[in-house]
Amino acid sequence: MDKFFKNKNILLTGHTGFKGSWLTSILVKYGANVTGYSLNPSSNPNLYELLDLDNDINSVIGDIRDLNMLKTIFYDTNPSIVIHMAAQPIVRESYKNPLYTYQTNVMGTVNICECIRESNVKSFLNVTTDKVYENTGKNEGYSEYEKLDGYDPYSNSKSCSEIITHSYNNSFFKEKNINTSTARAGNVIGGGDFAKDRIVPDCVRACINNEDIIIRNPNSIRPYQHVLEPLYMYLTIIKKQYENSEYAGYYNVGPDDEDCITTKTLVDIFCSHYNKITNNNIKWINKSDNGPHEATFLKLNNQKIKDVFGWRPTWNIKEAIEKTVEWTNAYINNEDMKEYTSNQIDEYQRRNHYI
Repeated sequence: MDKFFKNKNILLTGHTGFKGSWLTSILVKYGANVTGYSLNPSSNPNLYELLDLDNDINSVIGDIRDLNMLKTIFYDTNPSIVIHMAAQPIVRESYKNPLYTYQTNVMGTVNICECIRESNVKSFLNVTTDKVYENTGKNEGYSEYEKLDGYDPYSNSKSCSEIITHSYNNSFFKEKNINTSTARAGNVIGGGDFAKDRIVPDCVRACINNEDIIIRNPNSIRPYQHVLEPLYMYLTIIKKQYENSEYAGYYNVGPDDEDCITTKTLVDIFCSHYNKITNNNIKWINKSDNGPHEATFLKLNNQKIKDVFGWRPTWNIKEAIEKTVEWTNAYINNEDMKEYTSNQIDEYQRRNHYI
């Protein structure tokens, strides 16, 4: 995979975010020519600055809603690969700012597709979410062929982003041989996520401050996975469809059923491993804040990526949480996080059978 990405011109939107920072680190290791387009990092601290990625890529700070600026970036960098990850990604924030959420997630996708339509792009991946589906509360995982209709403004805006991508693909991209896919990932965890209203960052902040972890919905079930799992699947999709248009499509990039766990199970594993390696006594408490509606049960059916790409998870949920805890402990102890993150990527690659 490293030979494929070496010297490729890649435009990555959302590069300053949590997933974007990990993906940027991988692409830099592969020798790609990366241009990142994003707003400034939204948290303090943030992973992008901790990894000192500004010195490794061409970083452009800009708003995905600014079509003219995007067109300039496309003209200047001439990417052959585009990975679209820029978004307003938080459910609870979307209730507070629905207009901004739709402007960013819907019109941002339109702007990217408009630029691609007039470009020399060969492989395009739009990263969405498991929440694009109409959640009926069923026990089985949602497959790629089920109805898209997210409930809240965030989820619904990402459903719209999917539909927009499909329309541009059918209307323009196919005739220009621009191979296009969308990827719907589950809830990702990993070192360096400091965002608000996410359970693992809440755990991290509690550890830093030596406080109890507060859980809003302990019985909610989500398809948790380490951030490197979907990122390497994204890169696999991009590479395969670049080489063969038959791989273009839409994919669930989620964990196996046994890794779809409750929030309280996740936090139990987190506390157990953190307390084991630090001799602390972090624990959690249940404290609902009567916030807006969030789905209590959600799973993805990942059979398609297994059939098409021979994929299977590399780190199960227990390993994923432990790797997150270990990264967090290294950060608290002021280790070199650029080196530590690079070593975790190397460890994952050694275990991964399909890279």
